[in-house]
Amino acid sequence: MAPRLKERYRNEIVPELMREFSYRNVMQVPRVEKITLNIGLGEARDNARAVESATAELATISGQKAVVTKAKKAIANFKIRQNMPIGAAATLRGDRMYEFLDRMVNAALPRIRDFRGVPTKALDGRGNFSLGLREQLIFPEIDYDKVDKIRGLQVNIVTTARNDEEGRRLLEMMGMPFAKDRT
Repeated sequence: MAPRLKERYRNEIVPELMREFSYRNVMQVPRVEKITLNIGLGEARDNARAVESATAELATISGQKAVVTKAKKAIANFKIRQNMPIGAAATLRGDRMYEFLDRMVNAALPRIRDFRGVPTKALDGRGNFSLGLREQLIFPEIDYDKVDKIRGLQVNIVTTARNDEEGRRLLEMMGMPFAKDRT
């Protein structure tokens, strides 16, 4: 069975975007290509268990195994050697991507304290969206008692949109709560 956000995209969002931006072909309609999740682990050089717990939490959030990212070259000022683990990442595509986006928009983002919406300036000019989350505890899958340290999380949503207007409208229709401009 297809994820509910994917069904909604096919049945409601595509026809609406075709009408709104006057596309002639369904393949011109922007879609979400992939979502990448990253956790930077500065404390990994001192605490070896940090990598294990961060990859386990990222696997719980994303629904797939996370990859440990390693330093490409040594940086003496940061006490980092080449091939030292410095983060964890997961790339979501297909049904897992739609499931994660649905969970993030409907369950995780509303749990942020004093949440007024995600910034509209987070679009990069080509319709891709980057969002930094301060803590992984906003995801309901994470058990609060098993968390050793609160870590930040970077979420990048890559779309096939040609500009920010199309990308924003696509994400808006998928349920992304953008902040209202207070002017």
